[in-house]
Parts: sequence; C-alpha cells; structure tokens
Amino acid sequence: MVDKLWPVDGAQQVDEQLEEFYAYPERPERPWVRVNFVSSLDGAVTVQGSSRGLSAPVDQRVLGLIRDLSDVVLVGVGTAMVEGYRGVKRTEVRAERRRRLGRSEVPPIALVTARASLPPDSPLLTDTLVPPIVLTCDAAPQSRRAALADAGADVVVTGDERVDLRAALSALDARGLRRIGCEGGPTLFGSLIEEDLVDELCLTLSPLLAGGDAGRIAADTGAAKPRQMRLRSALHAESLLLLRYARMLG
Repeated sequence: MVDKLWPVDGAQQVDEQLEEFYAYPERPERPWVRVNFVSSLDGAVTVQGSSRGLSAPVDQRVLGLIRDLSDVVLVGVGTAMVEGYRGVKRTEVRAERRRRLGRSEVPPIALVTARASLPPDSPLLTDTLVPPIVLTCDAAPQSRRAALADAGADVVVTGDERVDLRAALSALDARGLRRIGCEGGPTLFGSLIEEDLVDELCLTLSPLLAGGDAGRIAADTGAAKPRQMRLRSALHAESLLLLRYARMLG
C-alpha cells in the first residue's frame, strides 16, 4: 500500500502522520539501516559541492524527524566535514518526542572513517551533547585514533584495511543502537548496498535540473547485486517528492 500526504489541515496532524509514516520497527531484533538522501530530478546529489542547494524546509523537517526517531546517526566522515556537521542539538520537540519513545536525549553521530581522519578540534567533538562514535580500522594511524579518544570520541576499530560495516553495525548494536539513520555520503551508501545492509531508503526528489558533473547518491565498485525495493509511502509538498522504499522480504 502506498500512502500520500500533504497538504493536510493542521501542523500537529502533519507531525503525527509523519511520525507514523517514518516509524522504525517497534522492537528491531537487529540493526535496522535507514538511508536518507536528497537528489535533483536529473540525479545530482550535490549543487556546487553540497547537498544544501537541493534541500528545502520540508526536507529538513523530515531529516530532523528521522534523527528524532533514530538511535544513532551514521555518516561518512567526508560528508560530515563537507556539510559542516556538529553534534545533534536538543530541542523541545526533539526532547519530548524522544522521551515519549524511550530514546536518549539526542542521538550520537557515528562516523565511518578508514583513516580516523576526523580532526580532534572538529565541532563533532567540541560542539556536541554526546560523544561521537568513530568507526575506523586497524590501518588508521594509532596516533590519530589516540588523539580522537583523548578528545572524547568513542573509537571503535572494525576491520584491517577498511571499515568492516557488518562489524561496525554489530558494535552499534552492542551499544543498544539498532535504529540507524544513515545520512550518506555516496561512498558509504554504496558500501552498504554492496554488503546488503540497507533496509530502507528515504529519497527526496528536489524540483531542480542541476546539470553539471555531480555524482549519484551511491558510489561503489559496481559488483553489488541489484536489490528489489518496495514503495512504502510517497509524500509531496512544495513540488518536492518524498519517497520511502523498504527492502523486499522473503
């Protein structure tokens, strides 16, 4: 079944229906990975190097909601640095929603970085309510790992030359973080596809023809087997189309 929303009467009604539409499984028995991306109509993932040119208040509202519903925000370090990530902020709405749902006050951010390349003075470490989780591998210089740990990060080594994403998700699971909201970038998304770890894709189509040479939302080796997905909801507002797909089970 595919549902359509927007416009409806009343902001509270919108919030209630959106929360229902984007709800995670009530009691996931394993890590559940939801990937969230915005793209232009012609497939561009960025405008002038950033996704900000594709986004809009409606899309940001849904992004905030997905963060509210998630136990942890998963993101590649390159995307986090380009987009100027900081720790997730506490708001009255977020605090009320997460308290009602039995979540922590704010979700931590988990960064995937094979070389532990997050600067120790990053706002992700200096401007956050909860320490970030740095998912790295044994090939990362020990000095960088130690510097991040000294700066307050929870440094987790998974894999030898690259981050083992299955082991990384297991590490998040061990911390009670099963509802995973992944915000990219394309390399991380491509790797999750290759490992068959994507449960949902929330894709916003921005009403722009961007042109240029921007990449796709997923970048990988091309070895991944195509996965069949099922449309769960299609929402529209201000000429944006917000699509939610889930993996086909069975």
